[in-house]
Amino acid sequence: MITEKSCGAIVYTCENSTIKYVIIRSKEGIYGFPKGHIEGIESELETALREISEETGLTVRLIDGFRTEDTHSFMRNGETRLKHIVYFLAEYSDQVPTAQEAELSSVHLMDYETAISVFQFESSKRLLTEARNFLMRQ
Repeated sequence: MITEKSCGAIVYTCENSTIKYVIIRSKEGIYGFPKGHIEGIESELETALREISEETGLTVRLIDGFRTEDTHSFMRNGETRLKHIVYFLAEYSDQVPTAQEAELSSVHLMDYETAISVFQFESSKRLLTEARNFLMRQ
């Protein structure tokens, strides 16, 4: 089985004392977080920062102490693949997210409840909940 590895982040900002999360929507209509494949000898952190910038136009600050993972299988060209994704937590301020037109249909800022309601996959809900719980403990 072919294994792919990607890295990204759960990105947030604070608006009027409310945490808003950056939620991307793929061309296929799937809601999630900015992420992408490792290129060359990039580290996980370098990949996450590059992908966030490419997909949303944001320059972010990674939050120390948060790292989570997700693994799932999917079909591509008639064969099953295993995708392993490492997620960090990142913050930004005073910027406007912009969708990378080649890969995304849109980028949204959502509060926790709204994001949970649009996610199609339980893993996205779990990841966002982990990030929110981490932030609440800080």
